[in-house]
Amino acid sequence: MTDSTAADATIAPVAKPATKPARPYFSSGPCAKPPGWSPEKLATESLGRSHRSKIGKTRLQYCIDLMREMLRLPDTHRIGIVPGSDTGAFEMAMWTMLGARGVTTLAWESFGEGWVTDAVKQLKLEPNVVRADYGQLPDLDALDWSTDVLFTWNGTTSGVRVPDGEWIPADREGLSFADATSAVFAYDLPWDKIDVATFSWQKVLGGEGGHGVLILGPRAVERLTEYTPSWPLPKVFRLVSKGALAEGVFKGETINTPSMLAVEDAIFALEWARGLGGLDGLMARSNANADALNKIVAARPWLGHLAELHGIRSKTSVCLTVEGADEAFIKKFAGLLEKEGAAYDVAGYRDAPAGLRIWCGATVDTADIEALGPWLDWAYAEARSA
Repeated sequence: MTDSTAADATIAPVAKPATKPARPYFSSGPCAKPPGWSPEKLATESLGRSHRSKIGKTRLQYCIDLMREMLRLPDTHRIGIVPGSDTGAFEMAMWTMLGARGVTTLAWESFGEGWVTDAVKQLKLEPNVVRADYGQLPDLDALDWSTDVLFTWNGTTSGVRVPDGEWIPADREGLSFADATSAVFAYDLPWDKIDVATFSWQKVLGGEGGHGVLILGPRAVERLTEYTPSWPLPKVFRLVSKGALAEGVFKGETINTPSMLAVEDAIFALEWARGLGGLDGLMARSNANADALNKIVAARPWLGHLAELHGIRSKTSVCLTVEGADEAFIKKFAGLLEKEGAAYDVAGYRDAPAGLRIWCGATVDTADIEALGPWLDWAYAEARSA
């Protein structure tokens, strides 16, 4: 606790709220399961079968088809299920496509910094690194699009997103690489501006970890088939065979063995999303959750948004500042909420400024966000008076 907070030991106690969020799952990954989820509701016919069996291939292709439908992805873009969650998918894209031209890496949170590290220390590409502090964006209009540009669409650990795709030129020479793991299924993404996108099911769908999804536009496919990197590629990264794209990867013929249980879990979430009306329904739920949390923040002078500008503020991984808080205070704050079963996993990311992080994606119910407000008041008072 900072000195300013420690000096105020006379804060009035706040009564413990009578009502808790029905599902206090506010983690920013893995995120809350869809409402109504239970393991008994998952299809199990594919379990214990080879992923290369007829049923295995059928379910993998069905999962890909559902993702295409829910994302409103054009036929020009391919979807592949790959190993290693979003990290594996993004590194697969970097290792297979970078090096053909210059590279610009953007970083305004920890995962963007991870891609900088890969480009600089692992691939040794000497990229142009463009940074901004947590809560901010760099000048997106000043980028050199003769280079490949790597960025996070929605910074999970900073609560900062790009405002739209208008800053990505249609006549770009380089490829746009979007780490979109906290953005897909929450925003209507401009796919004509995205050459490479990656995500994992564990974010907005509330799915299981371990699997990534790689989306390639036609310009990315052209790069893959016409350019060979100078470095060796591990087997799990190889998307080209005999000079041609390994099309099977984008039809459910995965490079390595997937968990069919995780696939069935993703299918459940995607079918749930379809029942909401697809992407529009998912976005409406995320927007309602973010709006409810905004009202909570606006009513409390000790709470604030790390991303102060509304136009770049995440609608999924919302990062909050807490007046006078340091890491120890946030740990105590979050611990009180967890002990009471009122909110799980709401402390900010370890590399981010001390604060809270509340997931507002579509699998969270707005009523639970609204019920969280009084509990934040209680935990804040308890932590300050301790």
